[in-house]
Amino acid sequence: MTITSFSELGLIEPILRALSDEKHETPTAIQAESIPSLLEGRDLLGSAQTGTGKTAAFTLPILQHLANSGKFSKKRSPRALILTPTRELADQIHRSIKAYGRYLKVSQTVVYGGVGIGPQARDLSRGVDILVATPGRLLDLMNQGLVYLDNVEFFTLDEADRMLDMGFIIDIKKIIAEIPKERQTLFFSATMPSGVQQLIKSLLNDPVIVKINPDATTAERVDQKVLFVDRNDKDALLFKLLENKAKNRVLVFTRTKHKANSIAQKLNRNSVRAEAIHGNKSQIARMKALKNFTDGRARVLVATDVASRGIDIKGVTHVINFEMPNEPEAYVHRIGRTARAGTEGIAISFCDSEERSYLRSIERVIKTSIKIDVDHPFHSTQVANMKSKGSFAPRKNYGNRNFRPQQKRYDSRRTGASR
Repeated sequence: MTITSFSELGLIEPILRALSDEKHETPTAIQAESIPSLLEGRDLLGSAQTGTGKTAAFTLPILQHLANSGKFSKKRSPRALILTPTRELADQIHRSIKAYGRYLKVSQTVVYGGVGIGPQARDLSRGVDILVATPGRLLDLMNQGLVYLDNVEFFTLDEADRMLDMGFIIDIKKIIAEIPKERQTLFFSATMPSGVQQLIKSLLNDPVIVKINPDATTAERVDQKVLFVDRNDKDALLFKLLENKAKNRVLVFTRTKHKANSIAQKLNRNSVRAEAIHGNKSQIARMKALKNFTDGRARVLVATDVASRGIDIKGVTHVINFEMPNEPEAYVHRIGRTARAGTEGIAISFCDSEERSYLRSIERVIKTSIKIDVDHPFHSTQVANMKSKGSFAPRKNYGNRNFRPQQKRYDSRRTGASR
């Protein structure tokens, strides 16, 4: 049976009214498949990419359970814990819960690093039903006796693969050890590497499995293009593309923080309002950059992969990979920032001679060739014609031997990802 409205999912009237306020009319696939089972109290394993609506899929049932329980929150003891890898995603989930629960008497707060711990401690001391947290700050609060997890009834681990990538596995295990074993557990991950599979076995009890998209597939509504260009021409190519005013909300990705800062500075000097966001920015600076971009005061947001997942910015018309990601899955998550909520978008990738192996690895993972655009003034025939590195078409010795992903550079103490 096809679900065409949220009223068919068994949600209560105050939540339906809030969804109507948010202009949410038809459930996404993951919402339609997850919500009924979660309302029944089942554990859930969700494999879904960003932009599929999974935040509402897990927050709506939690809100309904808490609202119907008749219980009250205790000081420093939340009843629901949602653990997420980044500050931006934590803040996004916090805002979603606030919107969906506006007509319910359910309290919530969000804790993450980069801001003062005092206000967060005060919120917890008053008692909250739902706590959204990043691992580092949550552990800080636990170690100081400012929050206890022995009252948690609903535990959600979001972006589990990202958590492992960022080196949070030890932190996660410490947190899980403090949560009651009798609970409802919701587990979401876009991909299922071995570390994630081990967590699944230890956390979930006879879970409902919802898999919406195959691992590392790209958004169908994204028009993908690759532009071959010499590295020294990338700046000029970016400026040329941005002459087109139709590119009015553009997300530009780089591999390094230094390059993100450099590009943002050059764009501003060329009268293109731009902001940069990456792990070395303070939380206040990151939030300000996101707000300027979201509100339209900045036309371009230049980001490292800290922003490639979990940030739901409405109306992103173009994603430009100024530098190709050296991990194929990162490409999927980057371009997933556009073509969200039923819209269409364009993803443009600049590829120089040293990035051809990255392109080949990406095409292998997404199982398709990315369309080559030669209709630009900086097209490099030399890069385009590099031997045996441009096509997805199967061929002898088509392995991944040229792909050398660099070491993971995520460290909560160095990047501030969760603190």
